[in-house]
Amino acid sequence: MKKYIICTLVIAASFCLPSCKKFLNIQPVDKLTGNNFFQSKEDVTSNIYDLSRIVFSKLNETAWVGATGEYRSGEALYESQSDAATSREFVDYLGRNDLISVLQGGRPWDFYNFQKIIDWTGYYRAIQGANILISKLDEGIPGISETEKNQYKAEAVFIRNLSYFFMVRLFGDVPYYTDAFHSKALARENMVSVFNKCIADLRANKDFLPFAYGDPALRGVRANRGSMLALIAEMNMWNAGFDSNNANKYYQDAADAGMEIINSNAYRLLPLSEWATVVKGRSEESLFEFYQSINYNDQVLNVAPISDMFLHYPYKRPEYTHRVSFAYYRAEYMQKLYQDASDKRRTTWFNEDIFADNGKFMMIKFAGNSFIRGEEDANPDNTFMIFRYGGEILTTAEALAHLGQTTEAVALVNKVRERAQATPYAGGGSDTDLLDYIFYERSRELQGEGFQYYDLVRTKRILDNQFSYNVLTPDKFARGAWTWPISSNALYNNPLMQLNTYWTNGGN
Repeated sequence: MKKYIICTLVIAASFCLPSCKKFLNIQPVDKLTGNNFFQSKEDVTSNIYDLSRIVFSKLNETAWVGATGEYRSGEALYESQSDAATSREFVDYLGRNDLISVLQGGRPWDFYNFQKIIDWTGYYRAIQGANILISKLDEGIPGISETEKNQYKAEAVFIRNLSYFFMVRLFGDVPYYTDAFHSKALARENMVSVFNKCIADLRANKDFLPFAYGDPALRGVRANRGSMLALIAEMNMWNAGFDSNNANKYYQDAADAGMEIINSNAYRLLPLSEWATVVKGRSEESLFEFYQSINYNDQVLNVAPISDMFLHYPYKRPEYTHRVSFAYYRAEYMQKLYQDASDKRRTTWFNEDIFADNGKFMMIKFAGNSFIRGEEDANPDNTFMIFRYGGEILTTAEALAHLGQTTEAVALVNKVRERAQATPYAGGGSDTDLLDYIFYERSRELQGEGFQYYDLVRTKRILDNQFSYNVLTPDKFARGAWTWPISSNALYNNPLMQLNTYWTNGGN
């Protein structure tokens, strides 16, 4: 029965996305039987990629990056003069935190599949698959050495904890388990406790992975030690925001993880002149990504990349439906970020109308590579970046600043600004001034990469109109207004399950 379950899980995983032909050249998963699966190193490698595809499918089934990480704080607005404009009005609804309307059926944007965001089934499929793989590796698989076994287990550990990372930031408390073939009903566990268990899991396995693989085609694509450390750092920074009594411990752990990444010298910031290489994927700046390429016939949903919203002709075609971008960032917000005219990100990542305040605005940060397919609704052929070196340098700087290590924090901030050829941060002022500066530097460096809203939530800046156009009151924040609703499917056969009450009470 266990072998049957394994086979069923892996076969289902194989249908999530086409196999990446660059990395896999083995018997197709749907040809394997329960009796011969997990019988070789190739079977395990295939399973690792399939688990990764399950997680990626959650990002690829809707406009996940923009909807969850960019629009909910109100910096972006939809362009009412764009083609089929009402189908993009969800940007404004998200910016008002009106998730009830966004998720309601019968809206012009139904083809965006936003309902899939609130269904956590895919994440738990990846977690269960990772748990099964770890169990089978512990039982022993022919042809796999002890060193290889530990490396594969570490990759599975990364996938399951990345799944928990995505879920906690979306839903708050979630059920947590690591046993294979789990079937018992579980209540939701406090998110700080979940992350503490994840961090311990990652710490116990990180050293089994190299910082880099011999094959450059695997750079950022397969989990490495930098991937594990980045996830450790991000989870600690989240916990510091929600467990203030132990904040310094979390900041120290995040700083240690970040400095281990930096001191490894395994990654580097590429010059902005090579930025297209970064977003194409597998660059020396990548810590982890979901690599996609037109060369492998990868099927990326046309509305999934954030570039779909902020590009127009000649980057989007045909011209008559793409004369303006579907959305734009407020001029007031862009002026707040880009007061320094020497910052080359202004000209590398945006068109000349950086402060246009309408659909003439373009974020060309993701426009440097070929179209994924055809012309109509085509998007640039880019990777889905999860963690990259520039972001983790700033995470480390933030942790150090909280620990009072101002000199070290400023040096790291200026490492990122030096790449942008921007004016160095001179320091001075209060600790709060430095932390605010790092927050805005993250807003600049990671714009469009899905971190903005989560940074506002974990730092509680979502409560301050200096930082957010969609300010939450302390009461709404405490009741979970920053979360997403959880699909009622989670209640099936689980008497211990509770949904997010802020949303079941109508979102007010």
